[in-house]
Amino acid sequence: MEQEQIQAIVEKQRTYFLSGDTLSVENRKKALADLKKAIQANEEKIAAAIKKDLGKSHEEAYMCEIGLTISEISYMQKHTKRFAREKRVVTPLAQFASRSFVKPMPYGVTLIMSPWNYPFLLTMEPLVDAIAAGNTVVVKPSAYSPATSAVMKEVLEGVFSPEYVAVVTGGRAENTCLLQQKFDYIFFTGSQSVGKEVMTQAAKHLTPVTLELGGKSPCIVDSSADIKLAARRIVFGKYLNCGQTCVAPDYILCEKSVQEKLIAALKAEIVRQFGENPLTNDAYGKMVNEKHFERVCGLIAEEKVVHGGNTDREALKIEPTVMRDVSFSDAVMQEEIFGPVLPIVTINSIDEAISIVNERQHPLALYVFAGNKKVTRKVTSRCVFGGGCVNDTIIHLATSNMGFGGVGESGMGAYHGKVGFDTFSHKKSIVDKKTWLDLPMRYQPYRSLYMKLIRMFLR
Repeated sequence: MEQEQIQAIVEKQRTYFLSGDTLSVENRKKALADLKKAIQANEEKIAAAIKKDLGKSHEEAYMCEIGLTISEISYMQKHTKRFAREKRVVTPLAQFASRSFVKPMPYGVTLIMSPWNYPFLLTMEPLVDAIAAGNTVVVKPSAYSPATSAVMKEVLEGVFSPEYVAVVTGGRAENTCLLQQKFDYIFFTGSQSVGKEVMTQAAKHLTPVTLELGGKSPCIVDSSADIKLAARRIVFGKYLNCGQTCVAPDYILCEKSVQEKLIAALKAEIVRQFGENPLTNDAYGKMVNEKHFERVCGLIAEEKVVHGGNTDREALKIEPTVMRDVSFSDAVMQEEIFGPVLPIVTINSIDEAISIVNERQHPLALYVFAGNKKVTRKVTSRCVFGGGCVNDTIIHLATSNMGFGGVGESGMGAYHGKVGFDTFSHKKSIVDKKTWLDLPMRYQPYRSLYMKLIRMFLR
């Protein structure tokens, strides 16, 4: 798409937003209902596209993408009217007589740039929040998931006019053109390096941003943990989508006393969940492309592999792999893995684990497995991270009742449910001053009596 075409889309959306049509709560709810109906009608087509791009089974596509999107729409249909209401707040006595309230207002023309690893979910969920808040939206899906991008374009163009919701496909050229436009809000999900560029370009227009980035999310296993259950849940979270999940456990910090038991349990769980030969399991995903396949293969140190390590280059598949005795100087610990390789780092205490986490970039997620509540309270209180779970992985993002987002290097801002509505809304603070009374104390000339009253009010 050429720059002139992109500019025309943004201008048409701005005109449409200023017409006021998106402000009506009923119009927002109708838009959400129409989108929900279209997704449900196209479930098979969406799942097939996700399968083509990432090798996900229909069950996984529904559980982790389609179903979560439908759930977010249902939540917003139920709550948008309440979220959009003015909220009255207490007025200070010094401002008598008046009514003070906070009024949510959509930002206007918004841009959503989404990644390839969960191409449907990470496009549609912020879109749902933006529509519920009353914005127009330009959606830019990833060029690395072309089949899903094409289906989303078809679905969205069947529901919305382009001045309301428009889809721009393509690669870097289109991204560059989009970031040169003046948007009222930008929501980006992707890598730290691209996130920095998005923020740099947004700063030229002083456009506010939400950045959903990533990082190396640690998984701490304490000696008091239920090792068998921990292994089951870690294997689920790590190898879901072939490890291409921004909140996947990137590495394990395991207490030395339970390490051998954990390794045995992880190996047993991988076989139980994926079979003796995961490379032939049709329900086990693949790497998105050859570039990422080669990158992840390069992180595997054969001498440290205790399970897996085999690959199928033609199918872009890598076995669920476990590595032991890993140090922070190893290649696998130098970057976010974003693939099915699980390194285990040995620790001697929970205090050591906390120090390791806090000495590094703040992760998007953190997981701690422990039966000792003092341990879990200590970890969750002292470690800095975006969000996470105690005795589980991944599931903290699967709710509309909590915000999801990073901190520091793993991102800024959050979304899901009410938090998502607020992300795409500016809250205007308004005082409605009554005309039947006008206290004279704020006007010159100032008098000693008035100053006494002011001091009484402002204390």
